Amino acid sequence: MISSHLTETARAKINLSLRITGRRADGYHELESLVVFADIADTLTLEPAAHTSLDVAGPFAGAIDAASDNLVLKAFAALAALVPNLKGGRFHLGKHIPVAGGVGGGSADAAAALRLLARLNGMSFDDARLMTAALRTGADVPVCLASRACVMTGVGERLSPPLRLPALPALLVNPRVGVPTRDVFAALAKSGLPKDGGGLGDIPRDAAALIGSLRGHGNDLTAPAIVCAPVIGAVLEALEALPGVRLARMSGSGATCFALFATEAAARAAESELSVRRPSWWAAATVLNRTP
Repeated sequence: MISSHLTETARAKINLSLRITGRRADGYHELESLVVFADIADTLTLEPAAHTSLDVAGPFAGAIDAASDNLVLKAFAALAALVPNLKGGRFHLGKHIPVAGGVGGGSADAAAALRLLARLNGMSFDDARLMTAALRTGADVPVCLASRACVMTGVGERLSPPLRLPALPALLVNPRVGVPTRDVFAALAKSGLPKDGGGLGDIPRDAAALIGSLRGHGNDLTAPAIVCAPVIGAVLEALEALPGVRLARMSGSGATCFALFATEAAARAAESELSVRRPSWWAAATVLNRTP
C-alpha cells in the first residue's frame, strides 16, 4: 500500500572536474566530468492528487519559479508523454540548494520527481522510460537520477558505471549570485575552447591519490564563469586561503565553489571562519560521496 505522502532527497551534484571536449553541430558542448554528490539536499514530497502542481518553501524558495517552467513539472510532463495515465499529484519542494549555482539543484529536483513518480506508479527504477524522460528534461538530470559517483560524458547523457570513491569532507560556498549556464557557455564561445588537457584516465580510489589526480584536472568553465560573475574569483581565493584546504574548485558552471579537507571537523571549522569573514555568502560544510 502506497503512503499518502512519498518523499525523496535531491542531493547537490558536485563536478570534481569538468573538461570541455568539443562542440557539436547542434551547438551543444561535449564534456567529461567526474561527478559526486553531497549531503546537502533539497527535499521533494509528492501527495497523490488528480491534478499535478508544485509549491516551494525553504531558504532558496524565493529564487525559483513554481510555474510550468520548473524542472519538477517538466519531468512530470516528460514522463507523462511516455507513460499512459501517469498518476501525479501535489509536489512540495523544500529548497536548500543554491539556485543557478552549478550544483545541479534543479536537475536533482527533477530526478527526485521522476523517482517519486516511479514509486507512485509502480515502475521499476531501471525502467528505460525514466532515463528517456530525464534526458528530455535536462542535461544533468540523468546523472542525478541515481545520484552516484561516476564519469559523465557526451552532453551529460553517457554515464560510467558507479564508482567507489572515498568520502571527501568539503565546504560548499556560493556568493548568492546566480550564473545562468547559457551565459557561461556564451562567454566560453567568445574566448574559444580551452586546450585539451587530456582525459581523466583511471580514477584513484584513495582520497590523497584522488585529490592529487584532480590537481591536474580542473574546470574548463571557471574562466568564462568569472567573466560573467567576477566574485567567483574572490570565492576561490578565499577558499584557497583557508587552513587545511587540500583543493579548491568551482563546480559546474558556477557560482558555487568547493574546498576539500582531510576531516569533517576541518571543513566545519572552515565554514565558521569563512562565515565570519564573508557573512553575506552561503557556506555549508558537507561530505561528498558519503556511503549510507
